Amino acid sequence: MINALVVYGTRYGATADTSEVIAGVLRQEGFEVRVVDAKKDKVQSISEFGLVIVGSGIKMGKWTKEPEKFLGKYQKELSKKNVALFVCCGSAKPLTEGEEKIREMENGKRKYLEDKAVQYNLNLIALGFFGGIFDFNKLSWIMKKTLSGVKPKLEEAGFKESKSDIYDLRNLVTIRNWAKDVAQMVK
Repeated sequence: MINALVVYGTRYGATADTSEVIAGVLRQEGFEVRVVDAKKDKVQSISEFGLVIVGSGIKMGKWTKEPEKFLGKYQKELSKKNVALFVCCGSAKPLTEGEEKIREMENGKRKYLEDKAVQYNLNLIALGFFGGIFDFNKLSWIMKKTLSGVKPKLEEAGFKESKSDIYDLRNLVTIRNWAKDVAQMVK
């Protein structure tokens, strides 16, 4: 049995939930999985893990600081492991059309995943670029004001409220398929 570690940082919960979805698929594939919220728990060692997946939410164009610290702390050891990165962010599901949409997605994937791999000298087996959750209930008044124009764009793009003032832009089938592919690469 392969031990897997899923370490994440989240701001509004999308990355936490996505980490649990990924862990569930890995367990179905026969992995023993530990899921760690990097803000609440500290990892003492990664030596026992044959697979390490690190994820973050994106806000204001940046990863959360805790998974960043994890990558820095274990950079040398991660270079010898099967490693995958993922992010949950709005640019994975842009609200524009056509070439602009494709360019925005490519830029987001490069900035949040490919550049991160280079920064920490990681040899990755997979990159996951998933939509996020807009939860307007959890935003400060200044962020609500800043993002006030986003709600109509979300609805124009076909995203519906899953609950009052919450828009989930993730595709859970895509996330599950990605996790299954990662499992197959490691087996």
